[in-house]
Amino acid sequence: MFSIDIERGQAEKDFAIAELWEAGCTGIVEVDGTIMRAFFDDDQRQAEIIAQFGGEATPADMRDWVAFAREHLKPMKIGERIFVIPEWCDEATPEGRFRITINAGLAFGTGAHETTRLCMEALERHVKPGATVVDIGTGSGILCEAALKLGATRAFASDTDPDATAVAKENFERAGVQVGVFTGSADAVASHVADIVVANISPAWIAELAADWLRILKPGGVGILSGFEAADVPGIKAAIEKAGGSLAGVYGEGEWRMATI
Repeated sequence: MFSIDIERGQAEKDFAIAELWEAGCTGIVEVDGTIMRAFFDDDQRQAEIIAQFGGEATPADMRDWVAFAREHLKPMKIGERIFVIPEWCDEATPEGRFRITINAGLAFGTGAHETTRLCMEALERHVKPGATVVDIGTGSGILCEAALKLGATRAFASDTDPDATAVAKENFERAGVQVGVFTGSADAVASHVADIVVANISPAWIAELAADWLRILKPGGVGILSGFEAADVPGIKAAIEKAGGSLAGVYGEGEWRMATI
C-alpha cells in the first residue's frame, strides 16, 4: 500500500475526489484545507498514479490510515444540539445533544471541515418538524442524518459519484435512518419538493446550479449553500441574483463561507 499527497483548491476538490476513486484509491483523508492524502493498494501503480495526479508516493498501510484518523478526528460539539464522534470513541453524548457517529475511514463529511460545520449549524437553525430536505453532493451523508435527527420527516441525498452514494447508503443503514439516495445532481430533482436544499460542493457548481436551487425549493424554502471561500461570495451572489433569487445571509468560519437563500 502507498499514499500520495495532492494539493487542490476547493473548486477542484470535488473533481479530484471523483478521479481518485475512479483510479482505484481505497480511501482519502484530508490533511488540511487544501491537501488530500489518497491511499492505493497496488504498489506497482505508483508511477502511473503520480503521473496522473502529481505528488510523491509514500509507503503506507492501514495502520497509517487508522493512526491518522485517530489523531485528527475528535468528538465535536456543533451548534447547540449536535455531537459528532468517531466510531472508536466511547465518550458519552452530552445532555441535550444527539449523537452522530462517523466512520474512521471517511475524510469528507466527517464534520471536521469548516464548511460541513457551517451547514450543520444552518440546518439546526432552519429544520422544522415535518420538513423535507434535499442534499446535493452528499458525500458521507452526514448532513441528511443531521437533518433527520433535527426533526425533518424526509431526506433525499444525491451525488454524482456512485462510490459516494454507496458509502452514504452504508452510513444511513448504520445510523438507522431512512434516506432516499440516488446517483445524479440537482437537475434530477423535481421542482418545489424541498423545504430545505443543502449543497456543500465547489463554488463553480454552486453558481452553475443557481437556477436549480431556486427551482427545487418550495415557496418560502431555504437554500443552504457552502463549500466556498470569502473571495467566491460575489460570484455566487451574482449567479443567484441572475437566476432570480438573493442571498439571505452569509456566514463564515475562517476563510470558509456558507450562504442561505
